[in-house]
Amino acid sequence: MAAAPVWSVDPRTGKQREQVAVEATAQEVDAAVRAAHEARAALADRAVRSAFLRTAADRLEAAKDRLVEAADAETALGPVRLTGELARTCYQLRAFADLVEEGAFLDVIIDHPDDTATPPVPDLRRYKVPLGVVAVYSASNFPFAFSVAGGDTASALAAGCPVVVKAHPDHPALSELVARVLRDAAARHGLPAGVLGLVHGFEAGLELIRHPLVAAAGFTGSVRGGRALFDAAAARPVPIPFHGELGSLNPVLVTEAAAAERAEAIGAGLAGSMTLGVGQFCVKPGLVLAPAGAAGDRLLKSLTDAVSDTEAGVLLDHRMRDNFLAGIAERAGLPEVESPVTPGAGGEHSVSAGFLTVPASRLAAEGAHDLLLEECFGPVTVLARYEDESEAAAVLSRLPGNLTATVQLSAEEAAGEGRGPALLAELTPLAGRVVVNGWPTGVAVAPAQHHGGPYPATTSTSTSVGGTAVERWLRPVAYQNAPEALLPAELRDDNPLGLPRLFNGRREH
Repeated sequence: MAAAPVWSVDPRTGKQREQVAVEATAQEVDAAVRAAHEARAALADRAVRSAFLRTAADRLEAAKDRLVEAADAETALGPVRLTGELARTCYQLRAFADLVEEGAFLDVIIDHPDDTATPPVPDLRRYKVPLGVVAVYSASNFPFAFSVAGGDTASALAAGCPVVVKAHPDHPALSELVARVLRDAAARHGLPAGVLGLVHGFEAGLELIRHPLVAAAGFTGSVRGGRALFDAAAARPVPIPFHGELGSLNPVLVTEAAAAERAEAIGAGLAGSMTLGVGQFCVKPGLVLAPAGAAGDRLLKSLTDAVSDTEAGVLLDHRMRDNFLAGIAERAGLPEVESPVTPGAGGEHSVSAGFLTVPASRLAAEGAHDLLLEECFGPVTVLARYEDESEAAAVLSRLPGNLTATVQLSAEEAAGEGRGPALLAELTPLAGRVVVNGWPTGVAVAPAQHHGGPYPATTSTSTSVGGTAVERWLRPVAYQNAPEALLPAELRDDNPLGLPRLFNGRREH
C-alpha cells in the first residue's frame, strides 16, 4: 500500500496547496528515533549545545520572510502575529543557550564525608543527566513557539536530549522548512542531522510514543489526544514521562467592587483577550464569573460593544471550525443560556466571535450545564452571573485544573483589604498561574514563568515555558565514594567548569 500523502492546506479556502511529504511508516519512525539515539553523545558538550541553539535562532531570523509566509499560508494567523511568534521562538532558543552556558540547571550538589553525622554521610555527589530521545508533538495554534523549534524542542536540546518531532497536520510545509533550518544549524557545529528528526502522520505519532528508545515526550493539544498518548506512555513495558498540555478553561472572577470601579475597562479587556488569535490561545478566558446587578450589567454592555466590533476570522482548519459551530449550538441550546452576541459562522470559511451568558446557579451543581465548564476552542467565552460570593465560590469549587486563573479586584482589594488575599488563596489550587488585574493571554518567556497546571491542564507539575522547562528532560544521579579520577568534570572538587553548586552546604556561584 502506498504511503498516505501529507498535504499543506489553506484554511482560508479549505483547498490543498501542495503535497509536502508522505506519512511516516513504522520503519521510518524507527530510523528517526535510532538516528536521534545515536546523536546523544554529540550533544554532550554544553558549549556545542549553546552555540547550536544560538545559531538556530540566527538562522530562523535570517529565514523570517520565507517562514512567516509559509506559516500564514497554512494557519491564516497573519504576518504580524506570526512575526512576533517567531521572534519569541528565537528569544527562547537564546534564553536556553544562556541557561546551558551558566549551568545551574545541572543542580550540582557535593557533600564530603561526615562520620559525625547520624547516620554517617559518605562522599556524595549529585547532578542531573539527560534522559535520552524526546518525542515532541507539535501544537496547531502556535506553529513556531510550540512546534518544531518551540519550547519542548528547545528545552530538550538544552538538556542534551535529541528530539524527534511529530509534525502537526495543520502546518506540515512550515514544519519541514523549520526542521531544515535547525539541521543546517546543527551541521554548522558538527552535530549530526539526527539530533532533530521529523515525522508526519497519526500512526507515526503512535509508533513514536511506543518506541523503546524514546525516553520522554512533550505534547500540546486536546484532552482526548493527549490523554491517549499519556495512557500509551504509561502502558509501555518501560513507562516514560509524558508532559502534556491538554486543555484549560482559564476562569476569571470579577469581584463586585472591581465591576463597580471599572466595569467598562474590564469588559473591553475581556473582549480583547477572548478574541485574540481568533480565540485559539490555550490560555483564552473561557469562563468569567461576573456579578449580577447594575455593575455587572455595565460590564456586559462593554463586552457586547467590543465583541460586536470584532471582525470574523479563520480558524486553523475546517475540522476545528466544524467543532466550534457544533459546540456553540449545543451550549446555546441549554436552558437559561442567552447569547448577547451570537458566535457562529462568519462566512463559508470563517467564524464570528461572541459570548454566552448563564446564571451562575446553573453551574453551581452537577447537571447538563456542565458542558459550559468544558473548553470550547475558538472566539467564545461564557459569562456566568453570580448573585453573591457563595454562589461564585460554589462554581469555582467545581472547576478542574487550569493553566491560569484570573481575578479582577478593586484598588482597595488589590491593596490587601477585604477579600483580596482570600480570593488569591481560593484560586491558587485551580491553576499554575494566577493573574491579578490583567488577562491570561500572553505567556512571557521568563525564568519565573510557569505554564502548566493541575490535570487536565497538564499531565505533570512541570512548565513548558521558561527556564525550568528543561527539568522535564533530566534525571538526577548521585555518585557515592567515587574516586576523583572517575568523576565527571561537573562533580570534581576543583570545579574545572566553574559551575554554580552547593558545596558542603554552601552555595557557590
